[in-house]
Amino acid sequence: MPDLFAKSYSRKELMKRVGDISQVGGVRAYTLSDGRAKGVEVLQFRTGTGFTFEVLPGRGMDVSYAEYRGKALGWISSTGVVAPEHYEPEGIAWLRGFFGGLLTTCGLTAAGAPCEDAGQALGLHGRISNIRAHDVGHWAEWEGDDYVMCARGAVRQSVVFGENILLDRTITARLGESSFILEDRITNEGFAPQPFMLLYHINSGFPAIDGGARLVSPTRSAKPRDAAATAEAKKYMEVLPPTHGFAERCYYHDMASLKDGTVLAGMVNPSCEGSGFGFYVKYNKKHLPKFTEWKMCGEGDYTVGLEPANCWVEGRAKERSRGTLQTVKPGETRLVRMEFGVLDGAEAIERFERRVENIRKRGS
Repeated sequence: MPDLFAKSYSRKELMKRVGDISQVGGVRAYTLSDGRAKGVEVLQFRTGTGFTFEVLPGRGMDVSYAEYRGKALGWISSTGVVAPEHYEPEGIAWLRGFFGGLLTTCGLTAAGAPCEDAGQALGLHGRISNIRAHDVGHWAEWEGDDYVMCARGAVRQSVVFGENILLDRTITARLGESSFILEDRITNEGFAPQPFMLLYHINSGFPAIDGGARLVSPTRSAKPRDAAATAEAKKYMEVLPPTHGFAERCYYHDMASLKDGTVLAGMVNPSCEGSGFGFYVKYNKKHLPKFTEWKMCGEGDYTVGLEPANCWVEGRAKERSRGTLQTVKPGETRLVRMEFGVLDGAEAIERFERRVENIRKRGS
């Protein structure tokens, strides 16, 4: 039963008050028509609480803009949304189309730094986010007194004489809730084992972050990636104000989890509107055993990335040399489920912090 405007409504009670359910929430489709974003398909979700987010079938079913009552959760880069035909795979040119957003997916056969592996030149973070989804569908329907909104699309990464991997993504939200569920089924539909690297690039942005904001996570230890990250390493969880000339810093986290693998992590800005604001992500460490924090407090490039993954961010060659490179067998399917949600106000943040601390103390 949806909770809207400080009251719960049954289906019958709510529909007495509106001509069409789109008055309070739903999913609608449109296509961007200007500049380098031209042609990118968008599915906009509204849950009726003030929570709105956009899924991009035209960019691998990733999530671009997300806001709660006018406050953005994620960071939008200076590139904005860029259509996949502008993708540049060489070196770090992936960044020319990196819109940031709440979620950019990296992979599927390579993620992290550019490198050469097994005679193949690999660019930054792979190509899956720059592939248009197909067989896209969206719908919303009543399930008893719950109004459920869904989108589904398939994203195929394939090449002749190489990989043929299908990512099947479903995103679900409910009227009256300020959250959504992402479910991925990733299947090797080819006939040979393939390298498998998967990283969820979750990008927090102003006002969910600002000077004094912090990462809340069940971290047991956080290892700096390099010399730049070693600076103020003990303050890895603290967000700085926008800083001129800031060099990106990455930290590799050892996360505690519950017995079933559950991990909770989030970004909170206690000073936003006086009572605090932020968001969380919930995932399973059994599926995504690694977590990198990307701390980028530069001017304009102002974000902190939360990156659950099955790999680190140094590239495929490094994963192979360490013996940690995963593969996906022919016909094998990997499953990932994540929950994203809003943290609004001091009480919600305090409850979340208690849950995270419980995982840190009691988790394995």
